[in-house]
Amino acid sequence: MVTALLYGLGTAVPLLVGAAIGLRWTLPRALLASLMAFGSGTMIAAVSSELFAPAFHQAGVLIAGAALFAGAGVYVVANHLIETRLGPAAIGWALMLGTILDGVPENTALGVSLTAGGGLVLLVAVAVGNVPEAIGGAALMRREHDFERARAFGLWAATGAALVLVTVLGNSLADNLSPTHISTVQAFAGGATIAVLADSLMPEAYREGGWWVGMATAAGFLVAFVLQD
Repeated sequence: MVTALLYGLGTAVPLLVGAAIGLRWTLPRALLASLMAFGSGTMIAAVSSELFAPAFHQAGVLIAGAALFAGAGVYVVANHLIETRLGPAAIGWALMLGTILDGVPENTALGVSLTAGGGLVLLVAVAVGNVPEAIGGAALMRREHDFERARAFGLWAATGAALVLVTVLGNSLADNLSPTHISTVQAFAGGATIAVLADSLMPEAYREGGWWVGMATAAGFLVAFVLQD
């Protein structure tokens, strides 16, 4: 339980730090783009190694694939609804939505994976990915939607608290979940993460940083991959 709490805090604290930075300062576009791209690389490694691969090997392509598409579909539809209502300025809300939709199943999977002694790569990937998501999302909420800083930070703090809670709950319920249920959660989290990367995080990184952000993405992937060994 204590370990799950610490892992949950390990994903929530970077989120709050990123939100505070985004609400207080305007970072250089190149730096923000690099952070987003680096976080994208770590999340790509985590999806393949910590989320979808174990789900695929345990539950098979039908169950794991269905859960993957379900996770992606939930994010894509929700993101589309936000963009339809708010227009191009919705990217800040979209990044926050992505943090919630991929963070909840990811942190649930993180809590579950602790029972088998794993989760380090996923922890690093989520933590690193949360920083630029929160910086970018909070900054855009402040600039485009004229949010009060206290209100915006409160929303991100509530998101962080939810991530800690689901990590602890996932760890507590792990013994009562079947391997197939665990695999479904993992694959769903992987699908939501892929959709966040494709729809929000990576396009925004490219828009802000240009063609060279691919190098930062590769660096993030390498760091996460090395942590697996």
